[in-house]
Amino acid sequence: MQTTALRPRSLRALRTIFALTLREMSTTYGKSALGYIWALLEPVAALALMSVVFSLVMRQPALGTNFPLFFASGYLVFQIYSGVGNKIATAVQFNRPLLEFPAVTAVDAILARFLLNFLTQLLVIYVVLAGIIIIYDLQVHLNLPKILISLAMVGVFTLGVGSINCYLFVAIPSYSTVWAIANRPMFIISGVFFMFDDVPQPFRDILWYNPLVHVVGQMRSGIYASYDADYVSITYVVGLGLLCLVLGLLLLKRNLRRAMNR
Repeated sequence: MQTTALRPRSLRALRTIFALTLREMSTTYGKSALGYIWALLEPVAALALMSVVFSLVMRQPALGTNFPLFFASGYLVFQIYSGVGNKIATAVQFNRPLLEFPAVTAVDAILARFLLNFLTQLLVIYVVLAGIIIIYDLQVHLNLPKILISLAMVGVFTLGVGSINCYLFVAIPSYSTVWAIANRPMFIISGVFFMFDDVPQPFRDILWYNPLVHVVGQMRSGIYASYDADYVSITYVVGLGLLCLVLGLLLLKRNLRRAMNR
């Protein structure tokens, strides 16, 4: 009887997540393809700008010979952390009126935002990388398992950090501003522009604790066959992400309603 009772709840949760995903899709990307085109053009423009600027002062990137591919290997996974993470963090605020209904929970809102935006970013990564390889006629031997591991790492970590922020954005309204300011250096210190191996000591040991350094390193080891990112710790990134996820879900379950009613 308990198993039978759980099935309708699971089905209701799936229907709720699906409905929230459709709502998110219509409000974020609109009812035409223009919204998805913009999601693709934004990273393309950023990569083009970075490639032009750095090619003026450097003969070749820190790894390989192609600037767009080098920056794409770091920027695209960082964009998941930045873009998808911000979407998750504002899931409660975006769906606040709907959370008054018993059938809709904060977890539903988080999962709907995560699934839509994460899958969208995966599509963007596929299109951009394929476009770079085809346009520049690069002889690249991609290691798909390593690339998928990198995407799984950033997905778990982003979901965890986003879940904590989802609660804190509601409980402490000014925290969103503090987070935006404190998070800005992450773009610079996550290995998008440089190689972790080139960082001198003792800064390299300190930088190792940045989870995004591991994500970028894992992605580059999957794109560049000659690159061995032996410093990458999958356990560290996934473990930290799961720890943040558990903490975030506990905060949302126990304290979200109280924070919303303040």
